[in-house]
Amino acid sequence: MAKILVVDDAAFMRLMLKNILESNGHEVVGEAADGVQSLAKYEQLKPDLVTMDIVMPQLDGIEATREIIHNYPDAKIIMCTAVGQQAKVLEAMKAGAKGYIIKPFQAPKVVEEINKVLKA
Repeated sequence: MAKILVVDDAAFMRLMLKNILESNGHEVVGEAADGVQSLAKYEQLKPDLVTMDIVMPQLDGIEATREIIHNYPDAKIIMCTAVGQQAKVLEAMKAGAKGYIIKPFQAPKVVEEINKVLKA
């Protein structure tokens, strides 16, 4: 069971991910609605994994990922992206993200990607 921080500016997306993760044996230890909150929550909770939305107010997911990886090089971050954001996904991977999942979320794909990144 992994401790996971869910970061997305849309509350329903956080809820959807939380339901998928918890029904597959993981624990959602915290949620954040933007990149700035994600930095504070990561610092506070030290989760095993973060699901990070790319497009958010204040500080986007790519910048937040860059910042977390800078402070915690072993952090495991998976980007959440809409179809058609491939360039952003590549940028996020260069920033240190370990994987990505595509919205709308499909539970089997989410679980598969999370398990893959946790084992890496």
